[in-house]
Amino acid sequence: MWLEKAKTWARRIKLDVIALWIAARDVRTPRLAKIVAAGVAAYALSPLDLIPDFIPVLGYLDDLLIVPLGIMLAVRLIPGPLMFEFRATASQRDQRPVSRAGFVFIVAMWLAFVALAVWWFV
Repeated sequence: MWLEKAKTWARRIKLDVIALWIAARDVRTPRLAKIVAAGVAAYALSPLDLIPDFIPVLGYLDDLLIVPLGIMLAVRLIPGPLMFEFRATASQRDQRPVSRAGFVFIVAMWLAFVALAVWWFV
């Protein structure tokens, strides 16, 4: 029973991420909602995680908390009829988009962390 609920939740999260990616590019989306949607979609669609999954507990923190909370915030900021339209459009897409901006941001964060660590310890 709980496994089916988890699978349904995961499918909805994937659909909402794509819908937010679409919303971030739509001129009808309010500015604040567009910024939040773009950030959440860029991070969720990035091929890299800020906290790699191989790090115990923290590695899955972004997947289980940060991304869903960001999605919830972005969805609340987008008017209901628009979000309904974006979800319908997202469900018709065959491929999941990939965020180059999210990838670049995460690589930049890791490089900044490494530079800070080198500066701190050297």
